[in-house]
Amino acid sequence: MNYIDGRLIDSYPEERQPALSDRPFVSVIMPVRNESRFIEESLGAVLAQDYPNDRLEVLIADGMSTDDTREIISLVAASYPAIPVKIIDNPARIASTGLNAALKQARGDVIVRVDGHTFLEHDHVHQCVAALQRSGADHVGGRMETVSEGRFGEAVSLATGTSFGVGHGRFHYSDREEWSDTVSMGAWPRQVFERIGLFDEEQVRNQDDEFNYRLLENGGKILLSPNIRSRYYNRSTPRSLWRQYYQYGYWKIRVMQKHPLQMRPRQFAPPLFAAALVVGVLLAPFFNLAIWGAGIVIGSYALANIAASALTARRAGWELMPRLSLAFAALHLSYGFGFLVGLVRFWNRWHDRGEWIVLRQD
Repeated sequence: MNYIDGRLIDSYPEERQPALSDRPFVSVIMPVRNESRFIEESLGAVLAQDYPNDRLEVLIADGMSTDDTREIISLVAASYPAIPVKIIDNPARIASTGLNAALKQARGDVIVRVDGHTFLEHDHVHQCVAALQRSGADHVGGRMETVSEGRFGEAVSLATGTSFGVGHGRFHYSDREEWSDTVSMGAWPRQVFERIGLFDEEQVRNQDDEFNYRLLENGGKILLSPNIRSRYYNRSTPRSLWRQYYQYGYWKIRVMQKHPLQMRPRQFAPPLFAAALVVGVLLAPFFNLAIWGAGIVIGSYALANIAASALTARRAGWELMPRLSLAFAALHLSYGFGFLVGLVRFWNRWHDRGEWIVLRQD
């Protein structure tokens, strides 16, 4: 049993399961580029779903990979001849254009998104379809379960599973079914894209973030369900983590400019921290008060960081505490500085909300 807004709901009793021939046709869309390390397992998990093979297709938008991603896709697809797998060129090489290229060729009544380094549980598609049908939601998804490489990668996985690390993004750690403002990956009825448009191709990052905000502004509902399960490889080095969250902060500005009413106070904490550091450093040579202010800001953050790291390390292993502190700092500072740079870069775009392509109805 699960709850939505305090109401008890079934997860789909066996006697009410639709016949196989009545299941909606599903298009799985995958934006990928240079995913040779993960694509065999990722695509294999898609093709091994317990959903009827004749009600499934896979569209892979490849961002002109320079490794052997395409060759691996062809080999994996040959092992599952009952499910059509199509590779689509994505010359722009970013996720938003790849998603849209796949959507324009998708035939499904339900669209399921999978990234190249995401691994689905065997019933993922079935659970997405069931959640859409029983809830009436416009977007359903599950908790983001991370897979890590190395000790720092393990620390990143733990850090992003805490409220201190990522605010109140509940899809990182929630274990209950509930309405949400965003979810990880997941699925949509096709009509959603016909109603509010495709992904924003300006967004190099945060395209799913922007789309969810637009969906909510148009009266849509987003369901987080623990029955929808997948695993995702997180960043495993400080440099790659910094680059990822710096871009999240940078492109968050364009999301905020397009959807200002959807922003939450928690999302301003990292840029305010970064701004306080910048102001403190710039003014310190001229004002003693600035030195004290910067010291208070840094000291307060250090105490909070150490406390959060200790709480997390207590259950995960004390040897991870230094890496946890580094991971928390990288998450917050990279996002904060990216946000500040985005403010400067897009200072004159506050009235430019952009335009979105609407998926044509057949």
